[in-house]
This record gives sequence, C-alpha cells and structure tokens, in this order.
Amino acid sequence: MTLLQGLMVAQALALSAAPLMMFAGGVIGARLHNNPSLATLPVAAMIIGTALAVLPAAAIAARFGRRVLFINAMLFGSVASLAAALAIYKETFWGFVASAVCFGGVAAVVQQFRFVAMASVTADKHAVVAARLLLVGIVSAFLGPELVTLAAWFPRLDMSAAFIALALFFTLAAVVLAMVVPRQLVTTESVRATGRSLSELLSQPTLWLATLSASCGFSVMSYIMTATPISMTLVDGYALADAKWVIQSHIAAMFLPSLISGYLIQGLGHVRMIVAGLVSMLLCIAVAWWDRSLLHYWLGLLLLGFAWNLLFVAGTSLLTQCYRPEEATRVQGFNDLLVFGGQALGAMASGAVVLILGWQGLLLSALPPLMILVAVLVWQQVSIKRASAAGL
Repeated sequence: MTLLQGLMVAQALALSAAPLMMFAGGVIGARLHNNPSLATLPVAAMIIGTALAVLPAAAIAARFGRRVLFINAMLFGSVASLAAALAIYKETFWGFVASAVCFGGVAAVVQQFRFVAMASVTADKHAVVAARLLLVGIVSAFLGPELVTLAAWFPRLDMSAAFIALALFFTLAAVVLAMVVPRQLVTTESVRATGRSLSELLSQPTLWLATLSASCGFSVMSYIMTATPISMTLVDGYALADAKWVIQSHIAAMFLPSLISGYLIQGLGHVRMIVAGLVSMLLCIAVAWWDRSLLHYWLGLLLLGFAWNLLFVAGTSLLTQCYRPEEATRVQGFNDLLVFGGQALGAMASGAVVLILGWQGLLLSALPPLMILVAVLVWQQVSIKRASAAGL
C-alpha cells in the first residue's frame, strides 16, 4: 500500500464521524435533552472543535512529527467514540457534546493528510493528489450514516452501536497510518528559526489568495448548505424528502468533480480555476435567489458544491507554493484556522440568519466573503505584474 492509498483509506474511515454526526447528532441530541433548541448543539460542537484544534494540531506536528500526531489522533478518536457510545447509553447529553468536540479535533488532524500527500509528489501533481484525497469524501458520506443501521441489529445498544463501530474505524485508520506514514525527523527549533517570520509570509498575495479561496469556499458553502433544509421545510413547506434529495445532490456535486478538478487545475492553472469557482458560486447565489422552486434549490446547491470543490482544491494546492519545508506547519496551521473557522461561523450563523432575513437575504449576505476574494485576486495579479516589470 502506497502512502497516498493509505492516507485515502484512513481518511475515508476517520471522516465517517462527520456525516454520522450530521445525520444523527441532532436526533440524538433531541433524545438526550428536553430543550429542543439544544438538539443541534452536538453538531455545532463538532465544528467548533475542528476550528479550536487547528493550531494545536499544527504545533504538535512541528514538535513531534506528523506520524505521531496522526496515529495518536486516531486512537484519541477511538476513545472519543466509545465515550460517545457510553454517553448515549447512559443518556448523558453533555458527555455526548464533549465527545462531539473531540470528533472535531480529530477532523482538524485529518485535514493535514492532504499536506503530507502533496509533499510526497512533485509540485505539478499537487492539485491532482489533493483532489484524489477529497474524492474519498464520497465514501465517508456513505459509511458514516450507514452505521446508524446497526441500531436495528443491536437493539439494546441502540444508537450506541454506531459509535462503537466508529471506534473500530478509528482504530483501523491508526493501523493503516502506522503502516504507510514514514518515520520522519522532527523539525528542530534551529531549523524552524531559519524560516521567514509570519509577517513576511503573510505579505505574499499568493498566500492570501490560496487561503481565502479555500476559506471562502468552505464558509459560504457551509452557510448556504446549512440553511437550505431550514428554508425548504420550515419556510417554503417542502417535504423533508425533497430537502434530503437536494442535500444529497449537493454532496455529490462537492466530491464528484474531484475526478477531474485536479487535472483541470494542472492544465489551466490555479488562478483560472479559482475564477471558475467564484463564477460558479455567484451563479449559485443568482439561481437560488431568483426563485424558490424545487428546481432552483436543486440547481443552486449543485453549483454550490461544484464551486466549493474548485475553490478548495485550487486553494489547497496553491498554498504549497507559499512556504518552505521549515515554514510548513505555521502556514498550514494559519490556513486551516481561517478555513475551518470560517466553516464554523457559517454553519452556526446560517440558521438564525435565514429565519430573520429570509432565503434571499441570506444569499445576499453571502456576497461579502466572495467580494473580498475578488479583491485579493486583483491584488495578486497587480503584484505579479509589478514584480515582472521591476525585473525587466
């Protein structure tokens, strides 16, 4: 098994926790707490856990190496899964919420898999490798919710059975990572000191373009996607089955383009694909704003998924051009803090915004992050032209 194959297998297993929580977390929360307004708190706690763990995960990777971080994170995820199973069995709401925070922390570590995979290939293959890792999200999206069916096989355990199985997933991921991730020397303080300062790194327009591409893609996608079922069912009166179909189509549109998006970026360049992602995101907002028919919801969410894929893959692979090996963990940590912090803010704000401003209002409020990305894109291109002219 190659490094890339091992990372793909481990990622498919470990990231099953997220769709499992998205699918069942609210239902379990409603069972464990008599206040309906707190039902989705476990899901929100998982997203917050991801944002909170990004910088500590990067620091641990810099201090002890990514092999140690990855394996121990998977074992930690296994323990958190068993704790979640126990919390459900004992009907302890806050214990389940704490486990959800831990799942988010593990997810922050899993997001570093893509940087290890890209570091193992030449620069021209970074986009293709990033897209391949993203493609396994389809497997996770299927595996996670399927674990809920184990409740029928083990009625005494009920929903706890799903999280016991998830613990096995994390353990298998740890075994796979132990097999494929090489033992690497830890970067010493003296070597890290040779890298550029954070202010120097952040003065690069390309770094901001890469980071904001992925961050805007994640935050706007999470913002609109989370609000869609609320708007469809509570505001416009569509059946839950209709909302489920729209979200399932959106998830397919998020991951299936990974079959070609890496090659498109490789052939056409990062900037063109970021522009294509921006155009697709703007089309999503225009189509969804124009009409609230089922067709417009569906088409808008398809465009949203496609835009997210282009912006995230292009941004992730472009980021590798902005740092040296000794600077990697700092830049990657900063990048993921903005990316997953934006996702957390989008997911948490969308429910209240759609109920206060309505669907059209929510869509228009998603424009500012995209406008910021456009401004950074222009800044990057102007900086490149100035640097080119200065060199003549």
